[in-house]
Amino acid sequence: MRTIAKSSRLDQVCYDIRGPVLEEARRLEESGARILKLNIGNPAPFGFHAPDDIVRDMIENLREADGYSDSRGLHSARRAVVEYYQGRGVEGIGLSSVYLGNGVSEFISIVMHALLEPSDEVLIPAPDYPLWTASAALAGGKPVHYICDEGADWNPDLADMEKKISPNTKAIVLINPNNPTGALYDTQVLLGIAELARRHGLIVFADEIYDRVLFDGNVHRPFAALAPDIPVISMGGISKASFGAGYRAAWMLISGDCSGISSYLEGIDMLCNMRLCANVPGQYAIQASLGTQECIEEATRPGGRLTVQRDLCHSLLNAIPGVSCVKPKGALYCFPRFDAARFSIVDDKEFIRDFLREKKVLLVQGTGFNWPRPDHARIVFLPDRDSLADALNRLASFLSARESATAQKGT
Repeated sequence: MRTIAKSSRLDQVCYDIRGPVLEEARRLEESGARILKLNIGNPAPFGFHAPDDIVRDMIENLREADGYSDSRGLHSARRAVVEYYQGRGVEGIGLSSVYLGNGVSEFISIVMHALLEPSDEVLIPAPDYPLWTASAALAGGKPVHYICDEGADWNPDLADMEKKISPNTKAIVLINPNNPTGALYDTQVLLGIAELARRHGLIVFADEIYDRVLFDGNVHRPFAALAPDIPVISMGGISKASFGAGYRAAWMLISGDCSGISSYLEGIDMLCNMRLCANVPGQYAIQASLGTQECIEEATRPGGRLTVQRDLCHSLLNAIPGVSCVKPKGALYCFPRFDAARFSIVDDKEFIRDFLREKKVLLVQGTGFNWPRPDHARIVFLPDRDSLADALNRLASFLSARESATAQKGT
């Protein structure tokens, strides 16, 4: 049998949330180790479950879900998406503005493949949800990362973003609230991004999957409502706010002045037609998900489980000498910074692997989110308080020992 290699396009793809360190964790589990997994934002394993009315809507409509739906999705679910965004200030949209899909991940792939030629560039945040970078590379384009400023609550650096716009730039990606940092972007920053997109004729992809996962009374404003005159493609779903990650139910909304991108929209429509439709049972969960906020509001209110766990994670991280963490305003993650010199971190993947092997806790290194330096990691605060405290105490012990070893090498 001749040797057949993977596509060279995969050489530029990084998705370490489910990468080699996870494989190491699986090997350790197979040998009998118990691993504390703080690597992935999957609510169900930690006791967060979709509300009964969402499950009931899917069950009651299963007999109607035998066949394909329209490639854009069920009328009732798309109507619910339209009403949701209209209620949040987005104008000029209708049923034809909405597509339903198998998670936001599917839409990320679709919008990139419909858009990019080999010389085309897309501005993507650093750090980012790495599927954006991977999909841009797989589609043959060039991901260009603009920096989010840790010293400014992880808001995008507008000067850095503008500096990286070139004649080949086609679009800007926003992830707000942000994964992995938990940042909720300031309105003035968002208006500045809108002005850059307006001036340079760019599409904005607004990944807003965490728009209802907010803490401390913070309010999210859809980017589409702030920029009604530019083409915006907004994405959301039920996986986080309604704890329905496995249902793979999401939406994509096209808004703004799209007169210059009609050919591109034809490409999106073509790719959506090619996949026939999103899974139909999951589509029946969307209307109920958008009609109720109770489960996420209960979890994120003062004293709610997610708020308590976020506060614990944040405080325990900042109590470790040599570690600092900006307090997340949304999403499900802390993104702490480690003093790389103090802890002798040169390769953060090896650092995370060493921690896994020694303390049996699984995190994801910051470079896995296209952060340019080996000094961060993402920590999921979905586990219960005792599990979080255990994991972070193990981290403190690991770092203390590593610091001592580093000091001894220097003497």
